[in-house]
Amino acid sequence: MSQRNVTVSLPEDVLREARHLAVDKGLSLSRFLAEILEQRVRDTRAYNQAKERELDRMRQGMDLGTHGKITWTRDELYER
Repeated sequence: MSQRNVTVSLPEDVLREARHLAVDKGLSLSRFLAEILEQRVRDTRAYNQAKERELDRMRQGMDLGTHGKITWTRDELYER
């Protein structure tokens, strides 16, 4: 996979904390940020794929054994 350099502007306190977190993990700041972004991209892709699968299922509907016909009335459902 090819890599590109980018410039990112961060507030000083965020940058300082990110550097500490990277050191704690034994990573360079660049690798630390790359891993965070890679995970976020993977999570977003997985979420979007799951969402599309569920939307497709909703569009297709589910076979509830009625063969698309309603055999009851509202009153029958709410009889007491």
